[in-house]
Amino acid sequence: MGKPRVIYWFRTDLRLHDSPALKAAIDLKPECLYPIWTWDPHYVYRARVGPNRWRFLIDCQNDLSASITKLNKKSKLHVIREAPQTLFPKLWKAWKISHLVFEKDTDAYARSRDEEIIALAKKAGVEVIVKTGRTLFDPDELVKQNRGKPTMSINQVQNAGETLGEPARPIDAPKSLPDPGDTKLDFDQEQPAPDPDVNAIQRDQDEKSYASGLAGPKGDFSAPTLEEIGIKNATSPHRGGETRALQALDEIIKDEDYTATFAKPNTAPTDFEPQSTTLLSPHLHFGSLSCRLFYWRAQDVVFKYGSKATQPPTSLTGQLLFRDMYFGAQAALGHTFAQTVGNPNCRFVPWHLPSRVQDSSSDGNSAPLTVANAASGTQERDYQIDSAEAEEYFRRWKHGITGFPWIDALMRQLRHDGWIHHLGRHAVACFLTRGGCYVSWERGASVFEEWLIDHEVACNIGNWQWLSCTAFYAQFYRCYSPVAFPRKWDKEGRFVRKWVPELADVPEKYVYEPWKAPIQDMKKAKVVLKKGAELGEEEGGSKVYPKPMFDFNERRQICIDGLKQAYDVGLYGNDPKVLDGSWRKLFPDDAEGPTKGKKGGTGGMIEDNEEATGEEEFGDGQQKGEGEQTPTKKKQGNRGEASPKQARKRKENHGSMEQFVKRSKK
Repeated sequence: MGKPRVIYWFRTDLRLHDSPALKAAIDLKPECLYPIWTWDPHYVYRARVGPNRWRFLIDCQNDLSASITKLNKKSKLHVIREAPQTLFPKLWKAWKISHLVFEKDTDAYARSRDEEIIALAKKAGVEVIVKTGRTLFDPDELVKQNRGKPTMSINQVQNAGETLGEPARPIDAPKSLPDPGDTKLDFDQEQPAPDPDVNAIQRDQDEKSYASGLAGPKGDFSAPTLEEIGIKNATSPHRGGETRALQALDEIIKDEDYTATFAKPNTAPTDFEPQSTTLLSPHLHFGSLSCRLFYWRAQDVVFKYGSKATQPPTSLTGQLLFRDMYFGAQAALGHTFAQTVGNPNCRFVPWHLPSRVQDSSSDGNSAPLTVANAASGTQERDYQIDSAEAEEYFRRWKHGITGFPWIDALMRQLRHDGWIHHLGRHAVACFLTRGGCYVSWERGASVFEEWLIDHEVACNIGNWQWLSCTAFYAQFYRCYSPVAFPRKWDKEGRFVRKWVPELADVPEKYVYEPWKAPIQDMKKAKVVLKKGAELGEEEGGSKVYPKPMFDFNERRQICIDGLKQAYDVGLYGNDPKVLDGSWRKLFPDDAEGPTKGKKGGTGGMIEDNEEATGEEEFGDGQQKGEGEQTPTKKKQGNRGEASPKQARKRKENHGSMEQFVKRSKK
């Protein structure tokens, strides 16, 4: 029997250092080793990915490829443009492959994909080797030690860790790599169907990454460019790659006081240039930085520092344990983790803008999946509009035009940079769900999936459930104020002035609540407050900023009352009443959310004939301030209101981001 012929399949491990799976491939002492990446249409068309995360991925691929070539001039990262499910059987045969090696991935889609690949490999006589390396602990082992249940607290992770032992120490990057064999591709490419394409909104030209064949336009297996994917230009200053990740880690660890005494709740969400946290999370997502290397380099500093060092959960290592907690929860629940419907750990709340639901099974017996999080893309819009008012709240929240400067600054930073501080994420998530808008957390999770460069399915979903108080956390009466909270960190409003340049010259006293400023102060600052203003508007030589879209104190109380009602009812996502629509019987008609009537749809859905038309009159709802009139008292019912003009604006009419970027850099 000849020496092994090995494919090493890179996925969420775009690095050479501390890769247990890559070490396992090299330990086979193969005749040839093919480092490859399969350009999976699931991510190109079916998973929400914005320009900033696409560029970060491509950075990581190009950096890794260059590093591979430094070790072996004959080798590189071979990006092959076809789905792995159809590519591998042909590739194994063409390259006479004996072994396939890859890092374990417990994301719901990845697990089902890998199970299919393993079955195909068995049929083809290819041996598969899988090693854990994405997390500190194997998520499946965490679940096993947690008596088969999802890890819903950091204490459960720590308790499981006591049995599993300390995370393994990192291993060195290889000093050399075997040659790849012949890379001839003498088989046809199976091109994917581009529709449905949930990323169409991110493209300014046709997607053509598959059009040039399996090895790309130059036949050199290079990673596609943003232009090939048809994606708009990236705007984030944050770039990817193992080289950058290791340099950033070195700079952080060099500051031993920072490393040892880091406490997440004490880091300022308003700091920028530089930010107050490590910003290593996108490197952990793409695997350009090993979580074990990060853990042990930080922990070794803690050991040296002694008793004055911070400890989990607030420490740097504690943040990695939180990450493992979410991975353990997802590993136990699979696709169900990413939604309310069918989720036994997620509280049911009749939020506005409920997800559309479809049954994923052929026999109709299994738990249904939401279109949004199953990434099936079968609907142009994956949620229902039960309230035109809530839809307007959601649109304005997404594009940073709520009239609350702190919220708007964060959402604009998120869209431009692809990253905001953890406490900033807390603030905007609370505002959208239980602290203002009463909009489903699944809507917010989808926006974060689209815009974050560090988007991890498990962490994103877990954090949104935490902040909406539907899982992990239950103190729904504690809400982030869009005024008092940021003022604690940044009294002068530097962060707001950077990201909301309309308010650059507003006096410090009013920067977080400009609606209270005297008219003469606003004139001096050359800014006009206007109901329903869009991004980039100007009027008479002055910048225009929207009035608050609602009275925050009033909306906060409405949300708290709604959550209290949902907690009293006590349903979870897998309750038969949630699945058959009879949940409505348990809520009064005038409760917040789509509660009117006795029969609803699965998981909070409404009947199609109940969807809002957007033709009602949308009330003002601004807060009273000096120079303003008292707002009209709004009905606290579950039907929203919006004028036809505003309804027409709803389709991404949020001004030019390019203009905003130019203004913010001045």
